[in-house]
This record gives sequence, C-alpha cells and structure tokens, in this order.
Amino acid sequence: MLFKRLELEEILRNIKSRSQNAEQLLTNVKSWLEADLKRDVRIESTLSTGRPADSNSFVFDLLDADKIYHINHIKTICIDYRLRFLDTKYFKSEIPDAAKQKIKELETAHSADLKGFKIMAPSRMFKLEDKNDPMLFAPIGNGYFYLIHKWGRDLHPLRKWVVWPLKNMVNLLFIILLISFLSTLVVPEGLFSKQGSTAEFLIIFFFVFKSIIAVVLFYGISLGKNFNPAIWNSKYFNA
Repeated sequence: MLFKRLELEEILRNIKSRSQNAEQLLTNVKSWLEADLKRDVRIESTLSTGRPADSNSFVFDLLDADKIYHINHIKTICIDYRLRFLDTKYFKSEIPDAAKQKIKELETAHSADLKGFKIMAPSRMFKLEDKNDPMLFAPIGNGYFYLIHKWGRDLHPLRKWVVWPLKNMVNLLFIILLISFLSTLVVPEGLFSKQGSTAEFLIIFFFVFKSIIAVVLFYGISLGKNFNPAIWNSKYFNA
C-alpha cells in the first residue's frame, strides 16, 4: 500500500499530548509572569519605602570591582559637588525601568532580595523634610556600596567650582574677600574725596565686605543653607 492506514487512537493520543503540552506551557508562562509581577511590586515597594539594610548577600566573585565604592569615596564626591546620598524613599523623581531591571538581574545572579538602596544626586531631586546625575547604590557591608545604575545628564564641568565656596567657612570667606576687593576696584577714584587714597580704598573695601557678609548671612539663615560636609547625608533641607 502506498498510504499507511491512519490509526484513530494514535491520532487522538497525539492531539491530547499536544494539548497538554500547550496547557503546560501556558501554565508555566502564567506562573512566570505572576512571579515576575510580584518581584516588580516588591522592588517598587523597597525603593519607595526605603527598607533599611547595612548589607546584602552578594556573591563577590560576580561583582564588578569598578562599581564598588567605600562610603568615604561617596562622601568626598558629595562634598566636592554638593550632592546628597540618601535612601531612595526621599527621591522625588522617577527611578527608570532600566535601574529596576538591573536590580532584578542582580537578584537573579546573586539569589538574593536586595534592600537598603541609596541614591546620590543633587538636593533638588529629593523630597527633603523640614527638619543632575542620580546614581543608585546597594550596600555591600562594612561601609562599601555597589553602584547598580546611573542615569540622567552628567554634572556640569564647572559645578565643583561653582559650589566650592560652600565647601567650608574658609572657602566662603576667601570668595567674599575676593569679590569685595574686585568690587572696590570698580568704584571710581575720588568718588568721596577729591584725591583717592589708601584710607579711602580701605573704607570702601570694608563697607563692601560688610554688605556682602550681610547678604550671605541673610541668604544662608533665611533659606537654611549649610556647608557641604553637613548636608551630604542629611534628609533635612535646612540641615
């Protein structure tokens, strides 16, 4: 015979087998999607509530050494560029999906639920309590943090120098003296007397100096400003 006779029972078994395989596949996909959704919800909750943690169970052989930073390194950068290093619950901007995806990838690779996330960013990007370049970290332990994701634009190359006066009192006083001196040079000679003199220059200089000091004090006190070392890890806008 050219054609083999069809065995109906065998055909039924094949159809049944294919149907069961399809149902099993659908069940597996559904279970995977539900598990992934639960993990998304947990990660979102951890980021928004800022579950505290001093360390995570990382497998060190799987970590990128270039992304491990000690708290002293982070503190130095925050002070130099006037940034804050706070729990993610204070971050008011949206954390990108790419960052959350990297958290999921790390959790899968290290078989651990990560927590204790922190973000380093300018103050304006945090919801600070009354009392340009975000970077998401997770604690490793012993003062070390692992950089998970960085997004946004890079810091302006002049930011370090723009905020340099706010690094400490000495820097601020130096800038005030420099501005006072340059402002005094702009004042025309003989404005208050027929002949300019050193005494007149010094009088104008001290007048300008005191005026700038008054403006700085008013600005600092009224807006609750403080020097960089005092705010880098503070959740208060008037720290």
